Amino acid sequence: MKKLITLLLIGFSLQAFAQKDSLKYYNNLRINTTTHGLEVLGAWGIANTGISAIGWVNSTTPQSRYFYQMNTIWGGADFLTALLGYTGTKKLMNKNLSAAELLERQEKLVKVFKINSYFDIGYLGAGAYLTLAGNSRNSPIMKGYGESILLQGGFLLIFDSLMYKAEKGNSTKLRQFLEKHPITFDGRRVGIIFEM
Repeated sequence: MKKLITLLLIGFSLQAFAQKDSLKYYNNLRINTTTHGLEVLGAWGIANTGISAIGWVNSTTPQSRYFYQMNTIWGGADFLTALLGYTGTKKLMNKNLSAAELLERQEKLVKVFKINSYFDIGYLGAGAYLTLAGNSRNSPIMKGYGESILLQGGFLLIFDSLMYKAEKGNSTKLRQFLEKHPITFDGRRVGIIFEM
């Protein structure tokens, strides 16, 4: 009987260690998805800042000057956001997380991109309002800023929606994995989940 219990414990331990490696896979999947997204955001920010700064300097109308000015500001903010997010995310690359910690981080990412999408819709609304108000008031600053905010909000809505979909997919895969592998190992304890 002792031999049977010992063999069962060894079998469970091996599966638990295999799950830990698999949890590492899902952690790296989350990090890779996030870092690739932040690379896209950073590239957009750099291109936006560079092109818009040139357009700002060479503007021939007040409306285009304000358009490029706002694009330059947004591009810088996008690049800074991407840089800070990228460096913070890369620090977590080889960190061993428990199943609960990994699921919590994954779910937070899904929420962040979902909330960002709502903000992006707000940006589009603000941009549309400024553009329409600028047209009716013949205000170059309102038209220029409004068109810029429409462009930036449109890009961010597409970006955040795609990131939400990707991270939601990662979350679903992680949940399916955890449902199929109820044995958990956090480096100190092995546990078995029994469904009643």
